Amino acid sequence: MTNEPMPAPVAATAHVNAPAWAAPATTPAERRAQKAAAQRAKNTDRGPVFPDRVPWVAVAVFTVISFGAGWLVCLPLWLSGEGLAHPAFGVIAFALMFTPTLATLVVVFFVRRPPRVGRLLGLVPFRPSGRTWLFIALAFVVFTVLPFAAMLLGQAMGLIRLDFAGLSGAAAYVEQVDPTGTLDAQTFMLIGILSLPFATLFSSFAAFGEELGWRGWLLPALRPLGTVPALVLTGVIWGLWHSPIILLGYNYGLTDLVGVACMVVFCVLGGFVIGWMRLRSASVWPAVIAHGAVNTATAQFLFFIDESELPVTPWGTFLGWPGWILLTLCVVAIVVTGQLRKQPAPGLTLAESREG
Repeated sequence: MTNEPMPAPVAATAHVNAPAWAAPATTPAERRAQKAAAQRAKNTDRGPVFPDRVPWVAVAVFTVISFGAGWLVCLPLWLSGEGLAHPAFGVIAFALMFTPTLATLVVVFFVRRPPRVGRLLGLVPFRPSGRTWLFIALAFVVFTVLPFAAMLLGQAMGLIRLDFAGLSGAAAYVEQVDPTGTLDAQTFMLIGILSLPFATLFSSFAAFGEELGWRGWLLPALRPLGTVPALVLTGVIWGLWHSPIILLGYNYGLTDLVGVACMVVFCVLGGFVIGWMRLRSASVWPAVIAHGAVNTATAQFLFFIDESELPVTPWGTFLGWPGWILLTLCVVAIVVTGQLRKQPAPGLTLAESREG
């Protein structure tokens, strides 16, 4: 035995309990693997995104608040007798879109609070950023092209007549808003089309008010029912929520339950595609952009309609038969190609999710 000091035991065991993903990474592949391992650890610590069972009490509270607040916001339209002609309709419609947000905040903070609110609602994490941006771009392109394609189909079906050459519909509108003639129809349409990305971004601010509720909270809450039932039921609730303005003739010009039923059909089909984007990307942001694009493009492309078709009826547009047909084809394509089985965990690629 010697009198030399023994090595400190701490130094020999300093990293025994350190997780594997904490070791220094030297290559890009190792760094990606390390980030994935760290994200898996967070996901395990914070629990599953989807509940084991549908929280029916929370769903009921969410539905009652969103519907009740929606009718309350729209009450001036009904009490005044002016309906959609009410001078404050734009402000009221904007406020209406944030009633699902109000319901969401009440549910997540006072009824059933999750470990991480932002994670449950699909606000975070943004990683993998490439996938999130890809689906944001896809949402913009798909829901900008579909309303235009629906009008082409509507013309082919004999439901509407378009005027691309003379732009008579746009000219009639320009004449109303600019009787001095300083703006022509061609310039008006060119400005409108070029500004679509910016208009969609602006529209998405209001769409966020809805999507935080429908695809942010409600869809994940209903997910234990199965993907298809959750998507369909979310669409039904979304469609019925529009009743306060649909019953005044909004969108379909019908003031009865037939108009509400038409809106439910559109919301089930459109909500299926938007909801798939939300589940496939593990993020609510593509759903927000998709919703904003629908509102913007559907309105903008109406100016291609021939003047003789004014006032515009919805049946030959994205809201009517052509839109329903195209959306149905999208739904079939999503189901047939097995896309519904591809639902990655938050912050992980599909491959990384399967590895875990």
